[in-house]
Amino acid sequence: MTSLHAVEGAGAPTARTDPDAPQGDAPVDDRLDSAKRRQIIEGARAVFLAHGFDAAAMGRIAAAAGVSKGTLYVYFDSKEELFAALVREQCAGTAERLFELNAENHDVRDVLRRLGLSFIEAMVEPSHVATVRMVIAAADRKPDIGQLFLASGPRAGAARLSAWLRAKVAQGELAVADPELAAWHFLTMCHSSVMMPVLIGGEAPPPPERVAYVVDQAVDVFLSAYGPKG
Repeated sequence: MTSLHAVEGAGAPTARTDPDAPQGDAPVDDRLDSAKRRQIIEGARAVFLAHGFDAAAMGRIAAAAGVSKGTLYVYFDSKEELFAALVREQCAGTAERLFELNAENHDVRDVLRRLGLSFIEAMVEPSHVATVRMVIAAADRKPDIGQLFLASGPRAGAARLSAWLRAKVAQGELAVADPELAAWHFLTMCHSSVMMPVLIGGEAPPPPERVAYVVDQAVDVFLSAYGPKG
């Protein structure tokens, strides 16, 4: 089985030949190739969310994506590789969207509050909750999937936040001895009490006013611990 890490940074297939593509010496247009890959990933997303990882057969994914099974294998060697690409893409997109933190914004409280609100919103999205459940279910037998999700999602977000915290320390706006740990502190305070009932208990996400209260409390505690001293 292809290692999940082998697909990181993968772009257009090069060594394999698409049986559905026109034959000849002309190279496949990169844009068309990217669109086909996107088509497959979206079809796989629908199948994984509807049926779970174990029941998501490659034939079923090919049908949902509107491609032949042969074409599917041109782009992805296995269901694991396809799931890895989907997880990596979803996590990376979330991290880039949420953790674009401007070090030149000196309203630390406002930055943290906005991050906390958007972070919780992303964490309780049904597709994200379903993905986390699938990763947890598969990780015991396929630890590469769990490691990939951890690296692309939680660790990537914490790394982006810790970089911003380091900038705030350098500017004298925070006093943080361990920015990476502090980043985990903040993110955990924001989402843990909200996410766990949704993820484990199947509860509906709390109303906006409850989310705002949780985030405000997290920001207060964080600044009390890590605000500038003296």
